[in-house]
Amino acid sequence: MTEKYFLLQDEAAGESIRLSVRESVQGPPAIDVSRLYRDSGIFTYDPGFMSTASCESRITYINGEAGVLEYRGYPIEQLAAQADFIEVAYLLLYGELPNAEQLQRFDHLITYHTMLNETLKNFFSGFHYDAHPMAIMVGVVGSLSAFYHDSLDIDNPRHREISAHRLIAKMPTIAAASYKHNIGEPIVYPRNDLSYCGNLLRMMYATPCEEYQPDPVAERALNLLFILHADHEQNASTSTVRLAGSSQANPFACIAAGIASLWGPAHGGANEAVLNMLTEIGDVANIDKYIAKAKDKNDTFRLMGFGHRVYKNYDPRAGILREMCLEVLEKLADSNNPMFELALKLEEIALSDEYFVERKLYPNVDFYSGIIYRALGIPNNMFTVMFAIGRTVGWVAHWMEMMSDPLQNIGRPRQIYKGAPRRDYVPLDKR
Repeated sequence: MTEKYFLLQDEAAGESIRLSVRESVQGPPAIDVSRLYRDSGIFTYDPGFMSTASCESRITYINGEAGVLEYRGYPIEQLAAQADFIEVAYLLLYGELPNAEQLQRFDHLITYHTMLNETLKNFFSGFHYDAHPMAIMVGVVGSLSAFYHDSLDIDNPRHREISAHRLIAKMPTIAAASYKHNIGEPIVYPRNDLSYCGNLLRMMYATPCEEYQPDPVAERALNLLFILHADHEQNASTSTVRLAGSSQANPFACIAAGIASLWGPAHGGANEAVLNMLTEIGDVANIDKYIAKAKDKNDTFRLMGFGHRVYKNYDPRAGILREMCLEVLEKLADSNNPMFELALKLEEIALSDEYFVERKLYPNVDFYSGIIYRALGIPNNMFTVMFAIGRTVGWVAHWMEMMSDPLQNIGRPRQIYKGAPRRDYVPLDKR
């Protein structure tokens, strides 16, 4: 097959540079500019990486225009309808769906890694009583390298695998302990006879004086949310994990960096912003007023949970979550809570209003996930923590993929300097 390439022409100098094209299995090809600076002394400029592929990956494919999301080639709709989160975790880590024996072994490994070193409990008590759970998550996950340094050789594939298992297994335990510390209750230990999601719910809601039995609808809702949040290609937090990993930092430090990036309201905090928006609107009677504010480009109010940076069509995850949202509201939500009526009415208007339809501002995954979390009794400050639990699988999958690449270099973006030109130092008495 004939090699494709582009010519970058410098008309003034009468010179050109040949740039080869890297083809993809699905999606657009990429112009390879990795040697451009060496050959020409010129950088490319792409703020926000709107048109730049930072790596090659075999994990997740997104077609934003068509509303397509696939993990290892499997459509998200099929995985959401038929798979368990642990099964999806195996798929993302190893590239193929597990057979029955592989799934049983993997599930056993994850289940029996959920306990934390007892000394780690001291870390939680060191945080202020009302510390945000995400602040605790960043600190505690980063500290894991001090407790599990027996397998931190990043050049050893087996060590990388053990660290991946530990991170996936311990994240719910750390999350639940962060929640318990925040509300002033004792930490609840995991139980090996419960599912991944059932264990998380019990660790969050059980107390020494009252046992908790996870509701099957709540378990299924979390299982679905974790599947939908498991990976989303080269988003901000995943790119952060990869950039930290490119320096050969240990996996716990890399995932802690990913958690810090996810914490931002423009990323993982978006579903929390949805609930804050609904609280601001307050009542169904106020919807028309706030819809008008959202349409006014001079008004600072924005409808949170609508539209998406990548999806220019309906977010496929949102369609899946909508059905689960309705089921959770019917079974578990407080029917007297006006927020749920408000959310459904807002969704109805946005799906039919010409202004939003023309701009393809459809409800996204954050809109429905925030409502589900609220219906499950999960407080706003835990929403991003729940996101982090599901996304940990994608983070470690990308970290493992990157670390297995022998040609991996340290990430080092360049810049266009706009500061002062060279100038000489002026002594203090002459300034």
